[in-house]
Amino acid sequence: MSRWVQGVVGLLAAAALAVGVVGWAQYVRQNASSSASNASIVDEKATARVQSAVAQGLEQVLSYTYSDPTTTQAAADRVLTGKAREEYDTLFATLKKEAPGQKLVLTARVTAAGVKQLSDDTASLLVFVDQSARRKGDEQAAVSAAQIAVEARRTGSTWTITGLDPL
Repeated sequence: MSRWVQGVVGLLAAAALAVGVVGWAQYVRQNASSSASNASIVDEKATARVQSAVAQGLEQVLSYTYSDPTTTQAAADRVLTGKAREEYDTLFATLKKEAPGQKLVLTARVTAAGVKQLSDDTASLLVFVDQSARRKGDEQAAVSAAQIAVEARRTGSTWTITGLDPL
């Protein structure tokens, strides 16, 4: 092999190595910055606070007693904002209209809540909820499970739910 060909091959190998090193450095920097900006990875206390707030809030707004709809309405006033509140109000209007005739009682229980992304004032969670429904004449409650993608926003020390997306 001539010296010229050896030089070209050496130059190409060095260029490929340089491109690989630059690409690897960018990959590491991107992953480090996205991990560092996700507090759910590094801040256990903040993660636990948002999990607890969202779980309690969902249990309150997804539980309902036909004889006392104001409790659920008050919880929605405290916990829901934005699109989540708009969608909830539509559902609540139907529920409030039909539930007394059925003597409907809904009880929600969050079985798990995982924080996907957490910053100082926003969070994305995946929440698993069991909801039992008991109507007049039912011998047993009907139980259903749901997975909900939740978006939350913190104002001061209070987390509110801004988005609910059943999966």
